Formats: sequence, structure tokens, C-alpha cells
Amino acid sequence: MRTHLPQSVWIAAFATLALLPGSLMHTAFCAEADPFAKIIVPAIQKHCAKCHGADADDVEGELNLLQLQSGDLTEDVELVRTLIDVLDLKEMPPEDEPLVDPNLRQQLISELRTILHTAIAQKKTFLQAPIRRMNRFQYNNAVTDLFDLKCIVFTLPERMMREHKGYFRPESGRMADVVTVGSRPLGKSQMIEPRLAGVAAFPQDLRAEHGFDNRGDHLSLSPLLMEAFFKLGQSITQSPDFVPTNVGIWETFFESPGAEVDQGLEVRRRLEPFLVRAFRRPIGGDVLNRYAGFVIRQIDSGVEFSEAMKSVDAATISSPKFLYLYDKSGESETAEDIDDLELASRLSFFLWGSLPDQMLLETATAGELSNPKILNAQIDRMLQDHKLKRFCDSFPAQWLQLERIISSVPNQQKYPNFYFSKYRDSMHMMLEPLLLFETVLIENQPITQLIDSDFTYRSGLLEEAYGPLRSKTVGAHKSPGGGVTVLAFTRAPVTDRRNGGVITNAAVMTMTSGPERTQPITRGAWIATVIFNNPPEPPPADVPALGEKPPEGEEHLTLRERLSAHRERSDCKGCHEQIDPLGFALENYDPIGVWRDKYENGRDVDMSGTLFRKHEFSNVVEFKDAILAEKDRFARGLAGHLLSFGLARELAASDQVALDAIAEATAADNYRIQTLLKQVMMSKPFLSKSNPRNTNTAQ
Repeated sequence: MRTHLPQSVWIAAFATLALLPGSLMHTAFCAEADPFAKIIVPAIQKHCAKCHGADADDVEGELNLLQLQSGDLTEDVELVRTLIDVLDLKEMPPEDEPLVDPNLRQQLISELRTILHTAIAQKKTFLQAPIRRMNRFQYNNAVTDLFDLKCIVFTLPERMMREHKGYFRPESGRMADVVTVGSRPLGKSQMIEPRLAGVAAFPQDLRAEHGFDNRGDHLSLSPLLMEAFFKLGQSITQSPDFVPTNVGIWETFFESPGAEVDQGLEVRRRLEPFLVRAFRRPIGGDVLNRYAGFVIRQIDSGVEFSEAMKSVDAATISSPKFLYLYDKSGESETAEDIDDLELASRLSFFLWGSLPDQMLLETATAGELSNPKILNAQIDRMLQDHKLKRFCDSFPAQWLQLERIISSVPNQQKYPNFYFSKYRDSMHMMLEPLLLFETVLIENQPITQLIDSDFTYRSGLLEEAYGPLRSKTVGAHKSPGGGVTVLAFTRAPVTDRRNGGVITNAAVMTMTSGPERTQPITRGAWIATVIFNNPPEPPPADVPALGEKPPEGEEHLTLRERLSAHRERSDCKGCHEQIDPLGFALENYDPIGVWRDKYENGRDVDMSGTLFRKHEFSNVVEFKDAILAEKDRFARGLAGHLLSFGLARELAASDQVALDAIAEATAADNYRIQTLLKQVMMSKPFLSKSNPRNTNTAQ
């Protein structure tokens, strides 16, 4: 006899069975309700299983996508980000596999982005900005600002372009038509600038791979370096040039107040604001008492007032409180807002490479800096301050990897015009993209000018270096300045789009070439890394480098034909599909940036290709158009570089939502660079910290 159960019981039983893992009804139920099962799993089975669904020993990239469950994606946001990237950039499936239907591709990207955003919102955390010491560039700036020095502390070769005659005026909103600059790394005579005698710099901090020289994981402080900093602090305050004419705060800080004044009170009055500025936060009474007591004991023992103050200053600029950049420990395991003083330091070290100034510090101390309206006003003020030159001295050269040109040595017999006297054209080449960046920043132009500018800056020597096909179309005026002490550069319109922007200038073309030939793979990797912030994986260790000269029997081949063998290897194929079109797009530029239509063997240069399997191009102007068609990717990539530089750490999947928002807001304001910078500084990662309280601290 059949038992008749109430309808509510049948509904409950059906729901229980539908939720029972492994049941057919559960699978069907989930496929209908869960986009992962309905959209993502079938796509993986159809398009990915061949390479990412085999046994674990054979699976491509050690990633078996068929083993994924919905919850795996929520937990592994880095994997989700990778899947979005390879789909969005059309890197997967490989070229020899069937294409994913465009509608399905967009649906997959949309669903994966939803998963990513949901996971990030649930975790509510970012990578921790690590405690780190100032790098050499920041230390120099901080000491200069703290004492208001009228000279630099020590010479910095990492500052590639020196300002002369005050051309850098961000408050004017306009770059001068003629600028005079010095080029430090390649010209000894251009080193000459006022600096403190007897002060030796500590070693230069190296740029992180695909990063910057302010990265926390690169800036440790060993006991030996700590001792070196103490000696450095003493050498600064004891320098024969550390005198009233060079030290702006001498009169108010170092000069003796006279015997009739209470020395103890005066020392404390002078030290407190000085220490607050040096340590970037209010100091406790015990700290002030310790530093003031040190000075007073010296004065009581007969040391002159100014010498006693010098001694305490040497200790101040050697203190971890001065040297280290860090956020205070938080109160939770999730991200929380940084306080106003931490924000002041982030802003100042980002834009000025130095300490907050008095106004920024006072605004932060009053608790007003986190007010969006006040923050916006302070950022505007900082962008108009001359100290913005330090941002231009640090970020663009590292972003563009221009240090690579220092070691570029084209074959002198083959490219004799690259050399003049004992110097190289590199001295002039490296300044063109830096002047372009400064102009775009000062004049708040769209970042698309960095790809395809309608102006450039050229010296007379640089005009000649480009050759007739690249220089005659820039402008009729040829500026003076072929010397090696001060170089004059003149602003000129770009009338031939083979010129203009950072990707086709002679500096980049030279530094991505070898002594004998161009290196399309290197150029392609540079474009992928710098322009799209998508660096390729390093090549397998057993892949031999292509010789500078063609071997016997291959002299008649083009470079593209010689490199085709690299694409045959399965472990090389994916990267070459990504970077080869980018590198060969620049093949008309020879190893020193001069235009050519044919190789030495008479074969035509073939630079045609397709960007992101979407934009076909047959010449470099069309290649620039293809990049401009993807300018949102460029905006997002540049935002990532800037955010990484500002936070002194690599970015993670948790930063991706912020990058989307930054790029969108920048696009809405015609891609203006100052809007991009503001959006970076007002983004959630920049305004947050993930630095949980250490509960294991000794009591």
C-alpha cells in the first residue's frame, strides 16, 4: 500500500536530495543554480582539458583545472586572477587550439570577476606593506628636507636627469619650450653639483624584478648597515659643508641662544618639532627627555651648543624611527584604514620621496587629512610643489627600465654615429622619454601621450642620431646642445607618428638590442611588462640564446625566420605567442633606433602582427593605434605600476578591484595623468593597512 505524504514533506525531501553531494539530482540542481557548474566547468572541459586536465605528472603548468571545485576559486583568488587575465588577453587557449566563442569568453570573464570581487569582499584584506628602511634616494631627500639643506647629501647616479636653470615648475602647469638638463650616469663632468664634503653614500638599492627600488622585501637593515648609518649620520653633521650657509634651519636650531636663556628649556623647545618631523609622528615625553638629556649633558661637559645639537641630530638620522617606514599594528585580521599620520607618510614618500612637510604633518596631526575634500586639496598642493621633481627622478626611469641603457654598447664599427668623442648618444637618448613624462605630468595631459605623443624634446645631437627618416619630420628647429656638461632640449611637434611616445624612442630601441642586432623577444617582453604590466615568465634554462650574428648558411634569413625555432618548443610557445608580435612590431627600428626598411642582407623587414589576437597591424603607426584601442588596459597597467610603487610591495589579486576602479575613473576624465595619480592615492589599498597586532610580543 502506497503511503501518501503531505506535499511539504515531498518538498523537503527533494531539497535534501538536491543538496546531497554526489547525487545526480544534486549535480543537475547545482548546474542550474551555480554559474560555475553551468558555464565554467563545460568551458574547461571543452577548451582547457587537453593541457590542464591530464594526470598531475603531465598537466601543463602543474594546474589541473578539471579538479577544481567552486569553493576552490573562492579560496584561491590568485588563480581566479590568472584565469581572468589569460582569457581577457586571449593568451589561452593557444593559437593552434579552437578559439573560444567571443560571447562565451566574455561570459566566463564576467563570472570569474564576480567570483573574484565576492572573494575579495569576504576576505577584506590586502597584502601587508612590509616594514622597510628608506632607500638611498629617500634617505638623501629626507635628510635634505629635515635640515633644509641648500645642497644634496651625496651624489645619486640613480637620478638620471638633472634640472638646470629651474625649468621644472609644476605650479605653472606648463613645461618650458627649451630646457637645459644634465645626464648623470654617463657623463662625469655632469656630476658636479653642490653636496656635503666628506660624506660617502651607502650602496645603491637595486630595482626589484618587475618592480621598484623601494620594495620592502629588498630593503633590509643588517647590523653592519645599521652601524654604517650611524657613521653616515655623524659624517653628515660633521661635514665641513654643514655650516650656516648650507643649513636652512641653522639659525633657529643650531645657533646658541645665549647664556641668559635656560639651556634645558631651549633644547627641549627646539628638539620636539624637529623629532616630530624626523619620526613623522608625535613623540612621547620619554623620547624627548632622552634626546634632550643627551644634549644637556654634553653642554654641561663643555661642548658648544651647536656641536651638541649636531651630535643629537646624527643620532636622530641614524635612529630606526627615522630610517624605517611602517604602519602601526592594527586591531584586526582584516584590512583597516591607516591613520592620518600614516597617510601623510604614504603621500609624501610616494610623490616627494621624503618626509611630510609641516603643512601635511599638521593636517594629519589634526586628524583632517583623511577627509576626502581636504585630502584632494593636499594632493593638488603636492602635485604643484617643486619636490614633485623627485617623483619624476624616481618613478619613470624605473618604470621604463632606463637603467638598462647604461650597459648598451652597440658595435662601434657597425654603428659609429652612436659614439662621439669618449661619450655615447645614450646620454641624450635617455632624457627624451623622461622629459616627455615630466611634461605630461606637469601639464596634466592624457597618459595616451606616453604611447603616441604629438610633441617631443630633442637636442641637436639626438636629432642627428635618429637619422634623416626619423629626425626631419619632428620639427624644423634644431636645438643646440651637443656638449656633455649641460644639454639643451627643445620642444618640437611630432608630424610623423613613427616618432613620439615612449615605445619608439631611441633609448628603448637601443637598450632592448644587442651589440649587433635587434632583440625582438626582449622588446616584446619590455612592451608586455612596461605598457601592459603583464610580464612574461622567464625562459626555460635550457633554451640557448640566439647568436648576435647569423651562423653560416643562415645569412639570407630574416630575424623572424631565425627565431621561429623558439616557437617550436611547447614550453616556449605560449610566451612567444604573447611577446613576439609586440617585439616584431618595432623591428623597423635598428639597434640604435634609426629607421630601416630592409635588413643588411637586403630582405624586407616584416613587422606585421596581431595584438591580443584582435587588432591586426602592418606598420608601427597601426601598432600604436592597436595599443590606443586598448588604452583601458594601458591605464590599468600604469595604475598597477603606480600603486605598487606607492605601497612599496608587489600587487596581489586583492588589489584588482581597486585597479578596475582607478582605470575606470581615469578613463572618465579623458585619461589625464593627475586623475590617475589621485585615484591611486584615494584607492582602498592605498588608504588601508593589513598589519594585525602581534599577540606574541613579550610581556
